[in-house]
Amino acid sequence: MKPDQDASLRQHLLELLKGGSAHARLDDAIAEIPAKLRGKKPAGFPHSAWMLLEHMRIAQWDILEFSRNRKHVSPDWPQGYWPRSEAPPSAAAWNASIKRFRQDLKAMQGLVANRKTDLFSRIPWGDGQTILREALLLADHNAYHVAQLVDVRRLLGVWSGK
Repeated sequence: MKPDQDASLRQHLLELLKGGSAHARLDDAIAEIPAKLRGKKPAGFPHSAWMLLEHMRIAQWDILEFSRNRKHVSPDWPQGYWPRSEAPPSAAAWNASIKRFRQDLKAMQGLVANRKTDLFSRIPWGDGQTILREALLLADHNAYHVAQLVDVRRLLGVWSGK
């Protein structure tokens, strides 16, 4: 791959990981959700905002760690990827989840941005995955669940339509 193509691909991946463009961003989807509604499941919807946020954080952490750590062991599916409760145990837990999500996203962006990272080579401890595939998977997973967060907010009547 030519250097300008490599740089362009990395820039597109970083933009996709950041979110936005054609989709809502996580920061918009979680902004100003009243604390009393963070653990409320709308009628007919399977998840609360807390459940979705924590699921996104756990899945993102798992994808990141798989991408960079040979010794990483993924949580059991599906129970290891979802919080045990519908509501955050505290406002501090909500804020900590957001902080960890942002840290792990930044770490994945750093992995993608690092020109020493071969985006196309198979991850040695995987079964065919590449960093490119993991970055795309992460962006896709996040976009899907951010949309669900927006749906939760709409159904609870607290989405301003940003």
